[in-house]
Amino acid sequence: MSNFVTSAQFQSLKNEILENIRNFKTRGDVFIEGNRNVIRLFKIDNTLLNIKSFKNPNFINKIVYRYFRKSKARRSFEYASKLMNLGIGTPNPIAYYENFDFLGLRDSFYVCEHLEDVFEFRALVQRLDIANRDEIIRQFIQFSFKMHESGVEFLDHSPGNTLIKNNNDGSYSFYLVDLNRMKFHEKMDFQSRMKNLSRLTPQKEMIVIMASEYAKLSGEAEDVVFDAMWQFTSDFQFRFHRKKNIKKKLKFWKK
Repeated sequence: MSNFVTSAQFQSLKNEILENIRNFKTRGDVFIEGNRNVIRLFKIDNTLLNIKSFKNPNFINKIVYRYFRKSKARRSFEYASKLMNLGIGTPNPIAYYENFDFLGLRDSFYVCEHLEDVFEFRALVQRLDIANRDEIIRQFIQFSFKMHESGVEFLDHSPGNTLIKNNNDGSYSFYLVDLNRMKFHEKMDFQSRMKNLSRLTPQKEMIVIMASEYAKLSGEAEDVVFDAMWQFTSDFQFRFHRKKNIKKKLKFWKK
């Protein structure tokens, strides 16, 4: 049994999209091939499709994703649709596909339009020579503030999950990707907002710029915003590196 849902905009391409999903391993061009997920690109008419194949779930998750929780593919599609309705950038959601066997979910796919000529927020962290870097950071915070004001808590708000496009007029567009972990609130409190920005960069000079812009938008005192943002960032970095060191020690003892 399978479940295939396509957005109204792409109903006319439904059969072609499904055909590419069913032949995912033998068609298209590999874009990302990770340990967990694989993304391949497919061209249909004038549309470049980004099809993400999620890692096959283990025995327990097969049942969980069949009866108790929506699959990552379905969540990605539904969350992207919500973001679009809120005016928050994300690649245009096209479809999702779930394939079930007698136990539960066997595999799943999420389809969206592929964005070209973009770069990750990560580049702002790694490269100090990017043109208009400070301005891009400020516009990114404007984007994040709008997201928070809309009640969107992006749980994977990390350097690799925002794509940035230069509009060549002094403005930049931002697009959230890897969407299967999100929460939607009526209102986000100050602490939740600051924590949501804690995974983006360990660089204090970036936090200074981010805090300055967020303070302007929110009306909070700049020193209050910076102190909270920097504390949450420091806490995250401490946990991140502690976990990394533990993994290194475990790998050493396994040798």
